[in-house]
Amino acid sequence: MPENPQRICRKCLLRETSEREYFENMYSYIENLPQEDKVAKEEYQERLFRCKKCENLAFGMCRICGCYVEMRAAMKVRHCPDIKPQW
Repeated sequence: MPENPQRICRKCLLRETSEREYFENMYSYIENLPQEDKVAKEEYQERLFRCKKCENLAFGMCRICGCYVEMRAAMKVRHCPDIKPQW
């Protein structure tokens, strides 16, 4: 796993990391995003709520764009990739 929590290691395969390491890395990445780049907690929760209701959510990933929805939902510049965006 990468030592810098700001970056996700694009060379590591998920199967090479434990589930715990994977989630720790993802949540560390989200937590360490600059505040000015993150949505408010309430908006983040609302985005995730809408993702959970979406038929394109599969194992925490969006089947439309392939992103990890918890990461995408945290960023102000990101939006739902659906043709009719949910958020």
